[in-house]
Amino acid sequence: MRTHPKGRLTVTALLGLSVAAMTASAGPAKITAQSIIVNPVETKLGVQVWVNRDPSGRGNPVYRKGETISVGLKTNQDAYVYLFNVNANGEIDLFFPNNYEESNFVQAGVTRVFPARGAKYTLTVGGPNGQDKLLALASTRELNIDDIAEFAGSQGFADVKVQGQENLARALSIVVNPLPADGWVTDVATFRVGNTGNNRGGATGTVTMTPGQPTPAQPSQPAPQQPAPAQPVTQIQPGERQDGDFDQAMVQAYDRLKGEESLGEATSYAAPWGDGLWQKFRGVGAYGDAVLLHANGSSRAYAVHGMLLERYLALARAENGATRPPSRLGWAAGDEKVIPRNSYGTSGLYGFFQNGALYGTEKYGTFWLTGSVLKTYQGLGGSGSFLGFPTRDQYLLNGAWAADFEGGSVRTVNGAVKVYRK
Repeated sequence: MRTHPKGRLTVTALLGLSVAAMTASAGPAKITAQSIIVNPVETKLGVQVWVNRDPSGRGNPVYRKGETISVGLKTNQDAYVYLFNVNANGEIDLFFPNNYEESNFVQAGVTRVFPARGAKYTLTVGGPNGQDKLLALASTRELNIDDIAEFAGSQGFADVKVQGQENLARALSIVVNPLPADGWVTDVATFRVGNTGNNRGGATGTVTMTPGQPTPAQPSQPAPQQPAPAQPVTQIQPGERQDGDFDQAMVQAYDRLKGEESLGEATSYAAPWGDGLWQKFRGVGAYGDAVLLHANGSSRAYAVHGMLLERYLALARAENGATRPPSRLGWAAGDEKVIPRNSYGTSGLYGFFQNGALYGTEKYGTFWLTGSVLKTYQGLGGSGSFLGFPTRDQYLLNGAWAADFEGGSVRTVNGAVKVYRK
């Protein structure tokens, strides 16, 4: 935290990046790419944090520099709460507890807003541009954070001694170590800072705390006043349609796939797509973004994740503007599978569809196969055979289908499929 003329205090915001930890209801830890520190055990204690432009706490809203921002917080049990702010440069500030609030003790079920009405400080979005993260840590006991931050004299906000997300996580892991295993929990909210119009780069902002000063009006047209954060909206459930009904095939698929571990939270309602339904999910860790697909007339829904989903949607955009599944693949017809390391030392993912398949590896990329080429390949054992993984999409050679693999190729010659070793 740095002191500026006219009493301005700059606090780098840990606000940003999608949510990472636990909701205010009991449940197992959810670890995502946005996680900073997450309790690995199930806890009854829960905390939620959000910014006023996204009451759900699960989005990544954009703020312009100079705009005011407020932060909402709620716990499901009495708890002590610590709010850290980490910006794109890795600078960290602690803005709750502070010397303007009586205590960092939060009562169960009470929504707190920072700054509260009549507070002696304001929160204003500053810089640098980029992605910010706001970390809320709730604990059943008051924590000793003297090794992380300290108040100097009568200053309103503490000076933080660590820098960088990893260092913060390491320091906090030491602080919470004396607590019972289920005695603490975290949540992360995110926002970007920059232009809301043609903003090509990421946007992350420093939050400027201005004690006792209202946010100055803009010289031209003042920005609309942002309402105080409302209580977080109800989370969309797996299979839930916008009218409140549920697609049971998606509900069953989410349970079958242990969706909290592989799909994460729903980011859209189950909605029509082509002649079926799809629902989008945030994904968990290495799984990446995900969807559940339910073809019309099918009794089951299936999941597609990460690199396979990215390629699947790219093919759909190229064919039909992503208004329905790509015709060369069709709807998902099986759950995505992880393929273990083969004789070439390559591992990857496999997605099975009505009309074809997708194979994805970090080494080569994600490629599609269909028809007799796919049938022949899988008949030999697929990626576990001497052919290994595909190294490009199936393609036309002299007017007939062909495909290349790690250990050989497949060619269609005079209407017959032939296999060649390298």
